[in-house]
Amino acid sequence: EVQLVESGGGLVQAGGSLRLSCTALGFTVDDYALGWFRQAPGKEREGVACLSSTDGSTYYADSLKGRFTIFSDAAKNTVYLQMNNLKPEVPAVYYCNRCPRPSAASWGQGTQVTVSS
Repeated sequence: EVQLVESGGGLVQAGGSLRLSCTALGFTVDDYALGWFRQAPGKEREGVACLSSTDGSTYYADSLKGRFTIFSDAAKNTVYLQMNNLKPEVPAVYYCNRCPRPSAASWGQGTQVTVSS
């Protein structure tokens, strides 16, 4: 079972930056393609970014290209999401999981991101 622990969320002003961390437990981040998802209240969870474990290629949701960057640090067994130039939106909880098809058993508690205007 893939276990992942998210952290790094918080409250930030519009235009600011946050770096989210996703630490893998019981396996290495090179074993699977891992990515970030987010869910706002009353909305479906959506894919944000995905990092391939085979060739390092990345995928981003169209609205986030150029502002978000996904990368990993094998030494820390962690996948990160660097979020720059954040826009004021409805607060969302960010989760990491396997991608593009997440594992139902691997959803963690996520980390809340709130961007104020």
